[in-house]
Amino acid sequence: MATEQLGFIGWLKSRTGLVFLGFAAIALFFLWEEHKAHILGALPYVLLLLCPLLHLFHGGHGGHGGTDEQHKEHR
Repeated sequence: MATEQLGFIGWLKSRTGLVFLGFAAIALFFLWEEHKAHILGALPYVLLLLCPLLHLFHGGHGGHGGTDEQHKEHR
């Protein structure tokens, strides 16, 4: 496993790897510039759509006040 990882890092430092990283950086730059308005325009809707997931994975609305004894009876 360690030799495979070193091989990958060595490939990235080679001339071929550096050329690949350069092309990937240029491609990512142009993708961002062309689609920035769409991505940032959809961001508020994405945040709103994530709210139900946050409630689902965070355990709902929480305690809503009260004492621990009331919560134990409620469960």
